[in-house]
Amino acid sequence: MRSCRLIPTLALAAALLTPMTAASASGGRATGRQAIKHPSPSGRCAVNINVAPRQISSGDSVVVFGQLRCRPVSHAAGQTVTLLERTIAAPGYSPVQTTTTGTLGFYELTVAGVSANSSFFVRSHGAASGRRTVKVAAEVTLNGPPEGTQLHTGHANKVTFTGTVSPADAGALVVLQRQNATTGDEWHRIDVGQVSAGASFSITHTFRVPGDANIRVLVRSQRRNIPSPSNVLNYDVSQAENPNLTIAASADPISYGQSVTISGTAVAAAHQPVTLEARTARQHGFAPVSQVIIDGAGDYTFPAQSPIQSTYYEVQGAGKHSAVLYEGVKDVLTAAVLPTTVQAGQTLTFSGTVSPDHTNHVIYLERQNALGTGFHVVEVATVGEGSSYLIKHVVYDAGTRVFRVKIPGGPENEGAASPPFTIEVTPSPAQALMPEAPGNSSQPSEGQI
Repeated sequence: MRSCRLIPTLALAAALLTPMTAASASGGRATGRQAIKHPSPSGRCAVNINVAPRQISSGDSVVVFGQLRCRPVSHAAGQTVTLLERTIAAPGYSPVQTTTTGTLGFYELTVAGVSANSSFFVRSHGAASGRRTVKVAAEVTLNGPPEGTQLHTGHANKVTFTGTVSPADAGALVVLQRQNATTGDEWHRIDVGQVSAGASFSITHTFRVPGDANIRVLVRSQRRNIPSPSNVLNYDVSQAENPNLTIAASADPISYGQSVTISGTAVAAAHQPVTLEARTARQHGFAPVSQVIIDGAGDYTFPAQSPIQSTYYEVQGAGKHSAVLYEGVKDVLTAAVLPTTVQAGQTLTFSGTVSPDHTNHVIYLERQNALGTGFHVVEVATVGEGSSYLIKHVVYDAGTRVFRVKIPGGPENEGAASPPFTIEVTPSPAQALMPEAPGNSSQPSEGQI
């Protein structure tokens, strides 16, 4: 009678986690940082799972991929892989998709339209993987006066901001925030609201401090989604006008390198001198920059000014003092991307410069929302030495994807965005996919809640 030597189950399961053949090692790129929880009952198979991106916006897709390993190797081919998902809205895991393994046991699935924080694992040939979590930001839209509108301080000039949250999250806290740091990634709370039963919100706010006003909302979900920022609206806020000595700009804002003309009207002050004074965010007091004589009609116009940073202006003369006018100066951003067609799992490289110098300032890579209604941040990077930047980003889901680069504004200069880039992402074999690197999907600072 032939005898056979039994290999302990645990030892065999451990052996499955090591490279089995030269062929499987060369094709095993998808198995880095494996998540393997349970081998099959016979101890002959184990399956791992990777999910990318790990952080998305509602409506985006995630790609699930990995490898089934068996002894003998041939048993890993043609096996059914079942993907199970659990969301915050439902108890327990439920099957959502199935696929079949390839020759070496590799598999790949795409889950479209993920809208809430989710956890995934797979089962195949009696084995179960570990769990992988995907964090999902709600899609938050913010509406207000058209960007470029000159806002004014004071209760009489209060401004109403409205928006929507998807998926609906009635009762969630909505924090109205204003950006307040030269590095571009610090936000402080200026008002609050709440998501209504109709998935909308409305916040009426009175501005009290003149200056740049980069405005967004942050929605604090009730566990359904991660804290979710909206799009950013950019405004200049000036003091309410003094009707006895008005002040106005020929354009507001302007781009770096452009000029602006400051003019106005003085009541009962014909042929008297008026002085234009200015300061930037880093300066503590106004200093005179120009002087002219009011004409016979009471009007004045100063020579064109070419500020390199956003600047506060005021006019005084004839015993009068104007309101403070804030003149925004927008950054000038250049951007390029290579390649414009890429296989899923490969790297896109975005590069360019920012003027004036913004070394160490935060810069965003944004992706168009699933419905094409706006953009959301998919990666946060930093402007390097010489005010140039380089952002490398891996896209996992195949299809036509639209990106842009945006530098958020701050007290020194207003932000700018590049034109959109349309990227064609082609499918990739499962064995060519690698786990997502840290930082490939990241969100802006939550700021002050």
